[in-house]
Amino acid sequence: MMPTWITPELIHNLAIALLHFLWQGLALAALVSLALASCRRASLRYAAGVVTLALMLVAPVITFVVTAEKNPKPSWSSQIETSFAAAPLSFRPTDSKSPSNRQPLSPDLLAVIVEIWCMGVAVLSLRAAGGFLIIERMRRKKCWPLGAELKARCLALQKRLGLDRVIRYCECTGLESPAVIGWMRPMVVLPVAALAGLSPEQLEAIIAHELAHIKRCDAFVNLFQMIAETLLFYHPAVWWLSKRIRAERENCCDDVAISISGSPVEYARALTLMEEWRTAPTFALGLTRGPLTERIMRLLGDKPWQSGIRSAGLGLSAVCLGVALVAGNSLLGIVHPVSAAQSSATAPAIPQSSTPTQAKPSPQITVKPEASPNPPAREEPAGSGSYIDQMRAAGLENLTPEELISLKVQGVTPDYVRGIREQGFQPNVDELVSLRVQSVTPEYIREIRAQGLSLRLDQIIGMRVQGIIPEYVQQIWSEGFQVDADHLIGMKVQGITPEYIREIRALGLKFGADAAIAMRVQGVTRDYVRKIQALGLHPSVDKLIAMRAQGITPEWVRDMSAIGLKANPDQLISMRVQSISPEYAKALQAEGLKFDVDELVSAKVQGITPEFVEEVRKHGFTHIDLDKLLELKRVGIFDRPEADI
Repeated sequence: MMPTWITPELIHNLAIALLHFLWQGLALAALVSLALASCRRASLRYAAGVVTLALMLVAPVITFVVTAEKNPKPSWSSQIETSFAAAPLSFRPTDSKSPSNRQPLSPDLLAVIVEIWCMGVAVLSLRAAGGFLIIERMRRKKCWPLGAELKARCLALQKRLGLDRVIRYCECTGLESPAVIGWMRPMVVLPVAALAGLSPEQLEAIIAHELAHIKRCDAFVNLFQMIAETLLFYHPAVWWLSKRIRAERENCCDDVAISISGSPVEYARALTLMEEWRTAPTFALGLTRGPLTERIMRLLGDKPWQSGIRSAGLGLSAVCLGVALVAGNSLLGIVHPVSAAQSSATAPAIPQSSTPTQAKPSPQITVKPEASPNPPAREEPAGSGSYIDQMRAAGLENLTPEELISLKVQGVTPDYVRGIREQGFQPNVDELVSLRVQSVTPEYIREIRAQGLSLRLDQIIGMRVQGIIPEYVQQIWSEGFQVDADHLIGMKVQGITPEYIREIRALGLKFGADAAIAMRVQGVTRDYVRKIQALGLHPSVDKLIAMRAQGITPEWVRDMSAIGLKANPDQLISMRVQSISPEYAKALQAEGLKFDVDELVSAKVQGITPEFVEEVRKHGFTHIDLDKLLELKRVGIFDRPEADI
């Protein structure tokens, strides 16, 4: 049984609000497109997008309220329809001059519209709820706190950004791109791949990007976007605007990251490398998403194409605004409440009132959008056909106006398309634009392939972004590294040169590409290895990486040796993990304790401090060794009762 509060009047008014939003949403999208095209700052574009999305969400509510006030009791209720159906024809008005003389939508059709809308909202709500459950499960089962050293760097960055909120920092095996999870108690999640594959400077910029999301309260705007997408799912303008908001949000956070790191090039390299890892759920915030090529071009200041896009956007916005107004005028004539007189009145005036209005939108929709690609086509040589015809001949058919504009402004020619296809690729429009933006030529692909590499288009773009040339490939391979494109990109990102490989090998170390990348990430240099070996240690490559990751310096090793602690690499790593300092060891020695490295680690793990030793001796245990101290600590002899704490 239908709930009593769901009345025909409610269904009628809701359906009218949903239908009116078709033209209202298009009009708002056209207006915000004009604003976005005229704003040069990402923060202003972001603010304009958020405000417009809020207006989109409010517009149907206002329409619903206004409709309910004008028509509190629509006359198409069942009782009136029944009584009117029995009335004689002589009592039915036929005033053709009435503004409501256009054919209205039937109550049954309006009810179907509301039912479809309700089903769509329910499906998208389940989708959002499922996404939140996935994120929560990942947060509970796949996240661990960061190490002390990296957490200290994160807290320093947080302080530089002026954030005094409590923020958790974790590493995660379930994500392959950094993310921010949570609203009231946010958590910055760093994937293990990022910790191992990015340089300290790159990682710092990425963390600054995520902290910028928290400082700007982007999580709440993201939640608002999901609500708008769920309630207004049927309108493409909502999804388009929400996508633009997310892109501008990333641009704003990119600006913060650059202000912290000071190196747009290094940050762009980090984004390129992480794009290869990305499989993160879209419900997490701050995944450095958005069109990678556009973001990198913006970071590097390469914006010669924006004036063309801006002009095209202004033209298309004007067309969309005109179409929205015409559509709104037409819709006003068919969604008014159905009166008894109108439902049975003769309709000789329908062709006179509706046909002229409805005939206008068609030429505006089909002619205007094609106006942008036509002017550039005049630049083609006479007799060669238009730009559209030439692209069709090159194998690109059914291109939209937006795709034609993107291809033209980026200088993608038919010869360029044919040259790329001759290399065995079938790129789509987005891939062609990305290839052209990065100055990838058929000759470059041919030269790289001549080195024996099997390549995908995304790998070619990544190699070009990192400045990998055939000579670099030859040099790396000549050192015995028969690596694929992904490894080459990773090595280039980390600045691995043939000289670096030879320098490390000259010290007696053997390693592969993955180890070379890890050494470079952790800052293992020739001087570091030499100093460690000069202390009588000869760790393997894996041990060197672990030692450097834990912050073990030659000076720290020398200080430990000076107090009689001769440790191997594994023991050094264990001591550093437990934050054992020379001062701690000296303090225990000052209490008369004798120990080796393993015993010192056990003492630190069990919480044996100089203060604890002093307290034990106050109770008369003046001659006691470390083993007895450990036993006393383990059984809690000197622990205070909870009532005394």
